[in-house]
Amino acid sequence: MMMGTFPPTSDKWAMRFHYPNFYNDMWRIYGRVFFDDADHFRVGNEKHFDPERIRAFLCERGIALCPSVKQAIRETGNASDKHLTVVTPVDLPTILPQVPNVTTLFTTGGKATETLIGLLDDPIPKSKYPKTNQSIAFPYHTPSIERQMTLYRLPSTSRAYPLALDQKVAAYKAFFEKMGKL
Repeated sequence: MMMGTFPPTSDKWAMRFHYPNFYNDMWRIYGRVFFDDADHFRVGNEKHFDPERIRAFLCERGIALCPSVKQAIRETGNASDKHLTVVTPVDLPTILPQVPNVTTLFTTGGKATETLIGLLDDPIPKSKYPKTNQSIAFPYHTPSIERQMTLYRLPSTSRAYPLALDQKVAAYKAFFEKMGKL
């Protein structure tokens, strides 16, 4: 299950779906990883992606999406997680029973990783947080769930993140190969 943080302000949305900003590279990365085509999910020459085609693809591949943040405040009005204050994180005890086969979570940057780790029963020191392209294993317990989970931290797909698109594509491709999705 892919877990990002929080969408940008609605004036930046090009579609009503995860990663709605046309200038975020998430769906270009997925297009390159799975179809060798950055514009695979793009609608012609328009500046938006096709959420129905994305949904169908994700269902076919068994990739779930969920934000790590349910409610947040964007301090500066832009999409930067640096100025994002988390008010309410996602409720994992409610979400995980809905996806009983999920044992791997992957985040798309540091803020999502920090938010999820903050939800764990057994605190992990910040020095042990996974760095980009690394993972940690952790037990997840609730009265109804007992699972061994893995959390991978992948690079942010924001163009503001200082990593070339080819390197982001390579990181996501290596992850999806490891997960058996390619």
